Amino acid sequence: MTELKNDRFLRALMREPVDVTPVWMMRQAGRYLPEYRATREKAGNFMGLCGNPERACEVTLQPLERYPLDAAILFSDILTIPDAMGLGLYFETGEGPKFKKTVRSEADVQALKVIDPAKDLPYVLDAVSLIRRELGGRVPLIGFSGSPWTLATYMIEGGSSRDFRHAKQMLYNTPERMHQLLDTLAQSVTRYLNAQIRAGAQAVQIFDTWGGALSHAAYQEFSLKYLAQIVEGLIREHEGRRVPVILFTKGGGQWLEAMANTGADALGLDWTTDIGAARDRVGNQVALQGNMDPSLLYAQPERIRQEVSSILASYGKGAGHVFNLGHGITPEVDPEHAGAFIRAVHELSIPYHG
Repeated sequence: MTELKNDRFLRALMREPVDVTPVWMMRQAGRYLPEYRATREKAGNFMGLCGNPERACEVTLQPLERYPLDAAILFSDILTIPDAMGLGLYFETGEGPKFKKTVRSEADVQALKVIDPAKDLPYVLDAVSLIRRELGGRVPLIGFSGSPWTLATYMIEGGSSRDFRHAKQMLYNTPERMHQLLDTLAQSVTRYLNAQIRAGAQAVQIFDTWGGALSHAAYQEFSLKYLAQIVEGLIREHEGRRVPVILFTKGGGQWLEAMANTGADALGLDWTTDIGAARDRVGNQVALQGNMDPSLLYAQPERIRQEVSSILASYGKGAGHVFNLGHGITPEVDPEHAGAFIRAVHELSIPYHG
């Protein structure tokens, strides 16, 4: 077991003292980097990149070569689980992910089996092991999965959706069918994340990208319930250290107290929630991750610094803050602006610690 040279990300998630606020970016390995685009071109397509552990490792490490980030995140996709269930994931240029088969009828749901990650997604686990080895203890490695509700929307709609018409139709007309689907997915996500932890992931994040599309009551019943089920089933200690769990519901700022009660170690915030107000609400129960608007990276570096300063001031002094964007970095961002963002977090956060 290689000793971590920089563990401030893990310590911040556990609300332990750090020297500066740690920072990483969702989608930090991605299309805004020319080196990523070059590797993707060599791979042929996105799935060629995800499905090849060596290439997935290469692009995971690329942003760490450029920036003093405090964590690496596995390069993969949230839709690997539905793909492993036989739905046939593919990507249309400019249209995002699509599935060859949808899951809508009772027979469709009954046919789904809980995945066995070692058999069904070995390329992901091989990538985790390889990345962890290549990191050599430089920074921790984050594993991740989509949430059951978010995965279900793609499986039912057959791809991205603006209104989730088919998913909400199932939710309201045949809730028992939706619960069966979500339970199968929750069991699969639990197994998948535990397999990533055993392979070397030192923290895990669950992306509930579309939880914010639900009503208050529906979120509790069809998303949060299954997030709590997953958290309860996860390995929480590995290699002699706590494995923190981060929950991120985009558009979920109104449910922070309920999310904190799942037993997660940290909550991700999008940019619509003030981080100081969020801290007042959850107290010391969980760490908070976030939450600059990704669009600010289109602004000039001085404006980015101002926003970083404002968010740090809102959170205030003390541990328990991991700086991140409120969602993934977008492809058109100038890599120099991303670098200015990361530098600003480290430089401007010093007075808030110690």
